[in-house]
Amino acid sequence: METKQTMISKDIPRTPMAEESWRLPNSVQHLAANVQEPPSRYLLREQEPYGGNLAGTKIPEAIPTIDLGLLSASSDTQEANKLRSTLQSWGFFQVSNHGIETSLMDSVMSASRDFFGLPLEEKRKYSNLIDGEHFQIEGYGNDQVKTQDQRLDWSDRLHLRVEPENERNLAHWPIHPKSFRDDLHEYAMKSKRIKGEILRAIAKLLELDEDYFVYQLSDKAPAYARFNYYPPCPRPDLVLGVKPHSDVYALTVLLVDKDVGGLQVLRDGTWYNVTTLPNYTLLINIGFTMEIMANGIFRAPVHRVVTNAEKERISVAMFYGVDPEKEVGPIPHVLTEEQPARYRKMKAKDFLFTHYDDFSRGARIVDSKI
Repeated sequence: METKQTMISKDIPRTPMAEESWRLPNSVQHLAANVQEPPSRYLLREQEPYGGNLAGTKIPEAIPTIDLGLLSASSDTQEANKLRSTLQSWGFFQVSNHGIETSLMDSVMSASRDFFGLPLEEKRKYSNLIDGEHFQIEGYGNDQVKTQDQRLDWSDRLHLRVEPENERNLAHWPIHPKSFRDDLHEYAMKSKRIKGEILRAIAKLLELDEDYFVYQLSDKAPAYARFNYYPPCPRPDLVLGVKPHSDVYALTVLLVDKDVGGLQVLRDGTWYNVTTLPNYTLLINIGFTMEIMANGIFRAPVHRVVTNAEKERISVAMFYGVDPEKEVGPIPHVLTEEQPARYRKMKAKDFLFTHYDDFSRGARIVDSKI
């Protein structure tokens, strides 16, 4: 595995923090093991955007499954039509025939559990707080805490840059368990191939050159792996694992826990439970960046994670973004007099800064500022 330790990524916020104790969130995993009631900072509030119905509703139809082998076949239009339909209706789908072995997915999930099972002091060696004063997206911890009244999520995560390969910061890549780095490297390489196939298929749906989005997500574009850990919560009726949001990047590949559910997606004002399956599942969804480039033809799904009173849950997300120096805006080819630009242009790095600011407040950037 060829890697190089580098300085902190310049395209992600790195924010100085004051000494107020409220800015330093606890390890939720440690908190869950020592409290009988969640602290007030984790409790849902009245009038919270996209709140309510934490029990969720049974999804009315099976999540579409796209066969990547058929999708890549230029003569097969049925799979492409299925992809178009699901991007316009749900914004996410399962993939089959994707080329990632079950054994590798199992190894990645096992390494994730082993990492979060380490003593707290060992995990804090990879903290996303530099010298206890600067927050950065990479590393182990939680989201940035910007305000004293910010509601916190019931989850811990490990967020690692995997692309470009020569910008990986190995200081944040765990050395325990021993298989972690090699498993992540292999998984990232195979997930990258899936990303390419999906991006080419979406380009064809929009009647673009098939490599249009592959070029937009160039060799300089960032890709991140985020390992999410949701410990048991004593009040799943009042606490969310992750607040409602849409992903900011162009595309997400999500490895879902096969034993414990919790992912919910919002459609027409109703929260639907994404059903767990007996085998490991890869879910794909588009994010804000793709929604903007497609001028709203495809919508980034709003989703959240609910908590469980008895069981922990783990997921692994791969996020694929645009070169931070490139402008994100509607593609001229998809604009018409009847469908003018719905979003303004913005540099990808500025778009990221705005998103992280809005996410801390539970707002959706596309609805408010773009």
